[in-house]
Amino acid sequence: MAGFFNYLGANPFILLFLTVGLAIWIGRQSIAGYGLGMVAAAIIVGCGLSVWASVYGVKLELNNFTKSMFYYLFMYGVGLRVGPSFVNSLGGDGLRFTGLAVVSCVIGLALVVVGAQLLDLPPGAAGGILAGSQTMSAAIGSAEEAVNAGVVALPPGTTPEQVSSMIALSYGITYIWGTVGIILITKYLPTWWGVDARAAARDYEVKHGVASGDAPALSAWSPGGVRAYRLENSEWDGKPIGALLRANPEYRVVNVVRKGDKLGVSDDLVLQLGDVVALGGRRETMTEKMGLIGPEVSDRQALDIPLDQAEILVTNRDMLKLTHRELRALPDVNQIQLVKLERGGVTLPIGTDTVLQRMDVLTLVGLKDAVSRVGALFGRVVRPSTATDLLTLSIGMVLGFLIGAIQFPAFGASIGLGNAGGLLVSGVIISSLSSRLRFFGNTPNAARNVLEDLGLVVFVAIVGINAGNSLLTQLTGLLAVKIFLVGFIACSVPPVIVWAIGYHVFKMNPAVLMGGVAGARSHSGPCREAAVEIQSNVPWIGFPVAYAVSGVLLTVFGYFAMILGS
Repeated sequence: MAGFFNYLGANPFILLFLTVGLAIWIGRQSIAGYGLGMVAAAIIVGCGLSVWASVYGVKLELNNFTKSMFYYLFMYGVGLRVGPSFVNSLGGDGLRFTGLAVVSCVIGLALVVVGAQLLDLPPGAAGGILAGSQTMSAAIGSAEEAVNAGVVALPPGTTPEQVSSMIALSYGITYIWGTVGIILITKYLPTWWGVDARAAARDYEVKHGVASGDAPALSAWSPGGVRAYRLENSEWDGKPIGALLRANPEYRVVNVVRKGDKLGVSDDLVLQLGDVVALGGRRETMTEKMGLIGPEVSDRQALDIPLDQAEILVTNRDMLKLTHRELRALPDVNQIQLVKLERGGVTLPIGTDTVLQRMDVLTLVGLKDAVSRVGALFGRVVRPSTATDLLTLSIGMVLGFLIGAIQFPAFGASIGLGNAGGLLVSGVIISSLSSRLRFFGNTPNAARNVLEDLGLVVFVAIVGINAGNSLLTQLTGLLAVKIFLVGFIACSVPPVIVWAIGYHVFKMNPAVLMGGVAGARSHSGPCREAAVEIQSNVPWIGFPVAYAVSGVLLTVFGYFAMILGS
């Protein structure tokens, strides 16, 4: 094995991607539905390989520039993702979920800092415990930023490398309960309070028209339809299409075929007996006036109408005041179908009382002209594109580094957001601006996901590899117990307090609140398990805003945990 580890030490690229590959493979494995995930697995695999190599006298280490570069790309990607939701959280109903997120994050930070000081934990432990107990891997990087910036006073004889190793060690010890604990707590909070969350979800579904969680993923039902009829009703012979539609506003004529020729559609087109008219409308209205035109026919030429699918970025403030039921009454809406609503990258259940927010993304399917007209009414029509605006990426990165360089006096030293925090803020700014301008800053979701996923797993893998060199010299059984105890408390207490505030103070629906608790911890796993437990999609309604806010706060709090916990 010594030869193998010597080879890895001499070939850092193979070492890096071997660690990443193993981490992804191990992270996909699960026991009883629970798994480590690739990020936690990257710490374990990296540390494991490094410790194993040290047994043979081989020191595995990777370049810190590479580590920082991938982490900075990850932080910028996070800013791009949470930007619109973070901005929306600052007003309206989002303030309640913002409050829950702030309470959860502040209490978690306070418990970690107090625990680290009371138990006299070594430098770096507070940052790692915060990252692990709150399942916020990005906080590892902000904790290291505090060390690199020199705002953390290190005891004599303690090196930055040892502090980095302690961050990784503390993260690994606390992450497992941080992941499993929040899932179990969120799942059973309603039971502890004597609340029937399943009944609350059903009540919410009925009241707000939200589809239940056991609805089929694919359904033969659709809200609208298009059918072809042969004109045999002499009432409309010689009349223009406009007259037909004025008398029957619930319908839309989408095509007319006469003697094998497509005539298209215009209000002044005069109908003749024998024309085949393709009529569109809501499903319920299609059967209300049977015989209005004539018998239904199967005419492929009339029904061969081009359909379109597009994502609509909501920017028109006038649309925000309308409920889903009111939106369905708008012109041309009966020629399209809303198939998905996303807020902050999270898919939300669609109910009859769903109210839109700016920067929501609607996925529409329907007649091409109708999709374009409705899209323009709501805001910006976004066509699928695989191109990434690399100029904007570069500008955003430079802006982030400039923001991170700003410092101000606090805690007896000059501190600032650092490069990581600056890039997070820059991503929020760029994503908010690009969502308002049509031809600026396009970053497809796939490209953003590469920035986040690859950036984080590579960064954490390098942290693990570099930390393993001094791991054995720092780890003792008593220290591990102390770290786990602080992480256990920091993970378990905030969700209970958040639930109590949401239930008793904000009077939230318990099913919605389950999603709010999960979002306040910036972890989708508890929300997913809650939805399965109560067999409803309602928890996802409370998730996005709290998720965006807590993701930003916990990332920044890794920096302050290092300062306050030392």
